[in-house]
Amino acid sequence: MSTQTPNGRPAAVEVRDVHKWYGAHRVLDGIDLTVAAGEVTAVIGPSGSGKSTLLRVINHLEKPEIGHVSLNGELIGVRRHGERLKELSERVILAQRSRIGFVFQNFNLFPHLTVLDNVAAAPVATGLLRKPQAQELAHTLLARVGLADRTGAYPRQLSGGQQQRVAIARALALRPGVILFDEPTSALDPELVGEVLAVIRDLATSGSTLVIVTHEIGFAREVADRIVFIDGGRIVEQGPPDQVLDDPRHPRTREFLSRVL
Repeated sequence: MSTQTPNGRPAAVEVRDVHKWYGAHRVLDGIDLTVAAGEVTAVIGPSGSGKSTLLRVINHLEKPEIGHVSLNGELIGVRRHGERLKELSERVILAQRSRIGFVFQNFNLFPHLTVLDNVAAAPVATGLLRKPQAQELAHTLLARVGLADRTGAYPRQLSGGQQQRVAIARALALRPGVILFDEPTSALDPELVGEVLAVIRDLATSGSTLVIVTHEIGFAREVADRIVFIDGGRIVEQGPPDQVLDDPRHPRTREFLSRVL
């Protein structure tokens, strides 16, 4: 069962004392994070600080060495076995992962499928919908992201911004409890960034639970309920955008913002 957050809403995502390392390199060093249902959390920080790894741990693409993650009160990737956590089967993990939308930096669309089939594939593969219903949903979602006229196109025929909008529609197709965005505009030409941010802005105002790793500080200020600043695999500071961005309390936050603002 999920815990209550200070604003009274249930916790959608709970990250508890998560540590992750590769060899001698500690990427995440005791991360504790709670994201309330319907909250938009923007994660900022320097390159290599652990932001993307945190997202991958949340949906168990990366397994933490210590700690655990819960979605709506359910442990992700593991179950309790006495005092220990035991890894779930890959089949169960895949089913859990289908409830966590993930939008990658580089789109990751299937090149041999049309735009419509890229969006419809996951609901069919997971048994959520039959093909006709999945395609109907895909039409609806593609219209939502402004691509109703490109359903028959292939990824190679789209701009980067259009491909990323397809990727967002694909993430929405599984009706996830939370959507994770990993630098969703970093692979785009500058003139294409706005069209993707507009779609995320629409999601942010619709009550969706979003965790967005981004270097777009102005966008984070606009859409986020909370800013989380990560450095060296630790959460250094977090709070409302006006507090973290305009009046940061930690010297490392001030130093980082002085370089990017």
